[in-house]
Amino acid sequence: MPEEVLQAPLVLEYPFTRTTGPVVGRFLTGLREGVVLGVRRSDGTVMCPPLEYDPADALPLGEMVEVGQSGEVVSWSWGGPRREQQPFDQPVAWALVQLDGADTPMLHAVLVDGPEQMSTGMRVQIEWRDEREGHITDICGFVPENGEAGSQAAAVDLDSVEAVQSVRTPIRLNYSYTPGRALSEYLYAMREKRIIGDRCGDTGQVFVPPRGVSPVAGKATTETVDLPDVGYVESFNITRVPIATRPDLHPPYCSAWIVLDGASVGFMGLVVNCEPESVRLGMRVRAVWKPDDELEISATNILGWEPTGEPDEVIADIERIGRAGTQQTQRGAS
Repeated sequence: MPEEVLQAPLVLEYPFTRTTGPVVGRFLTGLREGVVLGVRRSDGTVMCPPLEYDPADALPLGEMVEVGQSGEVVSWSWGGPRREQQPFDQPVAWALVQLDGADTPMLHAVLVDGPEQMSTGMRVQIEWRDEREGHITDICGFVPENGEAGSQAAAVDLDSVEAVQSVRTPIRLNYSYTPGRALSEYLYAMREKRIIGDRCGDTGQVFVPPRGVSPVAGKATTETVDLPDVGYVESFNITRVPIATRPDLHPPYCSAWIVLDGASVGFMGLVVNCEPESVRLGMRVRAVWKPDDELEISATNILGWEPTGEPDEVIADIERIGRAGTQQTQRGAS
């Protein structure tokens, strides 16, 4: 058991583009043109920002109405120190602001110097960006109302301009991951080019990577098992579209569920050193390790899985795939 439990900073990030539909699309088109729109609900109230369906009765909505660009702070919280990727140069207050003419509040930032300048019920007005694209960030934020109309575009017929039909909203989450003792031991072993799992005391099943607890019996595992770095492909997928956040992966490439000899479950890995189209169920593979002088405490020590050239594994019970259970496979003819 390693003396130190590992911890690592991780980033979960992916681009996200969604089509907006006629209601949200018109709302974003309005923002681009310096206009704020809400949608009238079946009870006559106005919801802003608008939704396609009434959250009260699930009826579709479509009657868009213009609301004011000033409103009242319903509630607020001070944002504290500026965070990475926050689109502000200073700490801000996050507030629910109910615009004049709307019956529901919208969440946005209030641009003030400190929490002493904030209060529930205070009047605020929109501060627009100089260049707008049809996104909620077209509103820089709200500032205390000063009796003057905020900077905005001249009145425009929204039916005469190009409508916003999609919006890109990248997702990014920075967090600190602690793998725990079982996975820490697994990662330490990787530095020695060893793959370990743990055995369920009740069923005898071997899980890799180790969990520390049997997912079948719900009991702590006590036996660690060394496994060979060879196995077979239980399922696979060929990716033909590039991923912006993984420039090191050049499509087409094959991701596969690898079951090691002696293991009861598989884990994900890349199939390398062969054409993706030649990958098949039951194909025997072995780990391709980093050079010894590059090994670290990381699962990335395995660069991928390459064909061994051995006869394919015969999966005796194909319906077993995806179910927990002892592997019921037999080796192909030797």
